Amino acid sequence: MKIVLLGYMGCGKSTIGRLLAKKKNVSFIDLDTYIEEKEHMTVSEIFENKGEIYFRKQEHLYLKEILAFNKPFVLALGGGTPCYGDNMSVIQNSNNVTTVYLKTSIATITQRLTNEKSQRPLVARLKKEELAEFIAKHLFERGYFYNKAIYKVTVDTKTVDEIVSELIILLG
Repeated sequence: MKIVLLGYMGCGKSTIGRLLAKKKNVSFIDLDTYIEEKEHMTVSEIFENKGEIYFRKQEHLYLKEILAFNKPFVLALGGGTPCYGDNMSVIQNSNNVTTVYLKTSIATITQRLTNEKSQRPLVARLKKEELAEFIAKHLFERGYFYNKAIYKVTVDTKTVDEIVSELIILLG
């Protein structure tokens, strides 16, 4: 089974994905890390030097490359991945793929991103008071795509271990 985790930045896709992959004894792939390795630049550097359009085209290319792997894995998408091009259709139409939306409240994401702003190109330049409004707007726009996931798991008040245990039961 190929498990694809999606949701807004800061919802825990990478952290949860690593532990879930370990528990299921499969590979873990972080799409942003995969892109960084292939492009020999950080996501922030790609945004800065080549722009978001270039990044989104490469993201689409590498997403298709990973989904074509003939082995089980857990894949953590970037927060915007399902929302660009036809990425969500590509994911849904891939063989043996199960999607999980890690649903997180605006308050939780704001709290998490306040501490990580420098590593997040989309919010790095925002003032603290602008962050919650930015997240709310983005979640509203992206919710359409996120909600196409087969499973939706609310993660706000749960520990990583609780979320992973819930996913193992849910995914079988």
